[in-house]
Parts: sequence; structure tokens; C-alpha cells
Amino acid sequence: MSLATRVVLAAVSGLLALHATGISAADSAGGTSMRGDWLKGDLHIHSHHSRDSSNNSIGKIVRFAEDQGFDFLAITDHDNHVDGDVAAHTWAAPEWRSDKVVLLYAAEWTTDRGHGNVFSSRPFDEVQFHRIRDARDADILALKRRMKVHLSANHPTNKDHFGFSYDLVDSIEVWNSSNWAKNIPSLAVWDDMLKSGRKLPARGGSDAHHGWPDTSADRSSNSIERLANYIGTPTTWVYARTRDRQGVVDALTVGHSSISANPNAPRVEFSVDHDGDGSPDAMMGDSLRATGKAVIFHVKLAQCDIPWAAYQVKVVRNGETFGTYAVDAEKPEVTFTDTPPERGRSYYRVEVQGPQSAYPAVPMSAGITGTMVALSNPIFFNFDPNF
Repeated sequence: MSLATRVVLAAVSGLLALHATGISAADSAGGTSMRGDWLKGDLHIHSHHSRDSSNNSIGKIVRFAEDQGFDFLAITDHDNHVDGDVAAHTWAAPEWRSDKVVLLYAAEWTTDRGHGNVFSSRPFDEVQFHRIRDARDADILALKRRMKVHLSANHPTNKDHFGFSYDLVDSIEVWNSSNWAKNIPSLAVWDDMLKSGRKLPARGGSDAHHGWPDTSADRSSNSIERLANYIGTPTTWVYARTRDRQGVVDALTVGHSSISANPNAPRVEFSVDHDGDGSPDAMMGDSLRATGKAVIFHVKLAQCDIPWAAYQVKVVRNGETFGTYAVDAEKPEVTFTDTPPERGRSYYRVEVQGPQSAYPAVPMSAGITGTMVALSNPIFFNFDPNF
């Protein structure tokens, strides 16, 4: 590590995190019953420190996020554009700071075998990750563990799909940009990973490279997406114990999170009453021991801002459709019951389709998002090796 990098890392280490709030978690029935706050953000954004970004300065990104009321943000510039030294570029920029938005230490690990985002609550040396990009998976995993960072697989079915072992990563980007159609194959990859026994949380990311509006855009299909895609398309929500960097990373890692088409779209909340006492014992991201008895699942759509809206809630169990349920803005909740097998793994996740909520800051986003509104992370049974 260069002297300049060490100086920058020391400097950014001293930046104050936002005031922490929230209450610690308590384990319950093998899952986690916790109290916290729902925070919204974008986990894949590029500034002008990425060479393929046109007019997106860090100051513009931060101001937009503040104006739209986002809680956290990860500016993930390509590490190969700065020889891995994001600490001396993105994080060292004077405008990389905010009193309103939690800014994660982050970068996009950009390799010939695919891309991944690195997230952390504290500065880390991305130069090391950049140098090891051609190494064996086992060596990359060892470095990731030593650095204690969160590594997330990016756009698993795009041209720069993640070509490493999914045992390396802590999450997967199943919703990339406002163009939902290109993400449909990513759900199949995710379900394959879940069925293989990987407890792999999903997240979203706009992957926006160009500040809105991008006046250089023409009317080609790629440029239409550039006009329709910016911070929050999609929005990742995390249920964080603390309103700071560590709280966001912890919630993302455990899967206490869901994804919405934009910050104004309904947020899906998914929980389970494992013992039948009428109150939830666990939420999405948690793993429970199956007892062979029926359990009660609860799906709720929060912030339904279209009074006439009707939504379709699809429950996916082990990669297959378990059931579909109609809800509306007046009664945006549904309960269903199933019996997870006592032996073997099983998981349940939720997809929500319906009308798009308006996002005035990026008015063209609804045009290419289609009807996909929200995704939950799974509730797992028997995924814990101790079960």
C-alpha cells in the first residue's frame, strides 16, 4: 500500500458516522426477533471516478440522495479504473461526506471473470482485492475473510456476470437497474443458489453511471435506460439495528432486507409465526428449525401510496410457485400457512407485482420497470448447519 493510500485511509477512518439508534436483537426459536429501523438506499452507483461515467460527480450523487430522503448509499466506482486505489479517489473526494446519508465504504471489484461490489463499515484496502483478481477462488475467499468485508455478486446474468464461486459472496444483486426484464434470469440463478443450500441474501442496485438527466443520451435502447435509471431504481431496504454503516452492512449480510422498484414503491415485509402464539418469531433472512408442524407466514406491503392499487403477491417455495394472493392498498396484507418438512432444507420468498408508484425525481423509471414492484428475501428452514 502506498504512503498516500495509508494517509487517506487514516483520514477517512476519522470521519464520524451518523448517530446510532435502535435496539439490539434477541434470538428466538433459531431465528432473530429484533427491533430496528427500515432504511432505504442504493448499493450500486458510479461517480466520475469511473471512466465510463459521464456527468455524475460525487457531489451530485450525494445531493440527490439527500434531497430524496435516502438513508444510505454505496458509491461503487470501478477499482480497475484507479488501479484499485478507491481510497485516494472516491473516498478522498471532499464531497464524499454527508450529515444525512450513511455513506458506505464501497467499490466495484471489476475483473475479467465478472464484477462484485465490496461493502464495509470502515476503510479497507481495495488495492489488495484488485491485485488478487486473477487468483484462485480459495485465495480470494481467504483475503475477503482477513479484510472482514462484505462481497456481493453483481448482475449475475449480464455480460459481466459473476464468474467466481458463489461460496465467495455474502449477497447477490438480483435487481440491477430499472430495466426489470433483464433481471428475470437472475431470479433463476438466485433460486439455484438457494436450492443448493447457500443462505444467500438478495439486494438491488441501480448501477447508474450517468447523472440524471443525462443530456448526452440519444434515443437508443441503452440511452432510454440511462434516462430511466438513477439512484433508487431499484431501492434496497434494510431493517437495521443501528442507523450507521455497521447497521446497514449487518442487515444486508443477514438478509434483513427487501427490494422495491423505487423509494416510493411498496416495501414488502415478510415474517413467520413459528410457534403459533400469534406474534412473529422471525423475519426474512432468518433460519429456523422445522418441527414438522404448520407455521403461519405473514406478508405486508408498507407505504402503498396509490389508493386504487391492486397487487399480486406470489410466494415462491424452493424455487417453485407456492401460491398467489391478491391484496390492495386498503388491505395490503396476506397470511398463509404451510408445513416445512422436518428433514431437509426449505425456503420461502415473496414477489410483488402491480402498478408502479410515481418517482418524480426520475419520471421515466416506471416506463421500463414494468409491473415488478418488490421482492423479499427468504425465510429459511433447516439452513443452519447446527439444526
